[in-house]
Amino acid sequence: EQQLVESGGGLVQAGGSLRLSCRIGGRTINDYTVGWFRQAPGKEREGVACINMNDRRTFYGDSVKGRFTISRENTRRTVYLQMNNLKPEDTAIYYCASDFDLITGAYHLTTDPYESWGQGIQVTVSE
Repeated sequence: EQQLVESGGGLVQAGGSLRLSCRIGGRTINDYTVGWFRQAPGKEREGVACINMNDRRTFYGDSVKGRFTISRENTRRTVYLQMNNLKPEDTAIYYCASDFDLITGAYHLTTDPYESWGQGIQVTVSE
């Protein structure tokens, strides 16, 4: 199991930007898929974006397409989530997760494949 630590959350006004980071511990990360999820109070955990750490293939949830960008920097063992044009409905706890899988697919926007999770970080977008 890997250790994942999120950072970069906070409070921002609507229309603003934040960049989340997910630092990944453990063994080699090249054979993994890493995803970002979020969970608002009273709602189910939602897939935001995912990336293949080897070929950089990405998938995005419909609610964030065109506004969020996932990227990775393997030398720093870090996956980023750049969030632009934030809306109040983006307010949630954001989690990163990893799955030992060479192939990244749309199913990686669901929670089922993932073995390891970070502790989560709060993102709050005010009106």
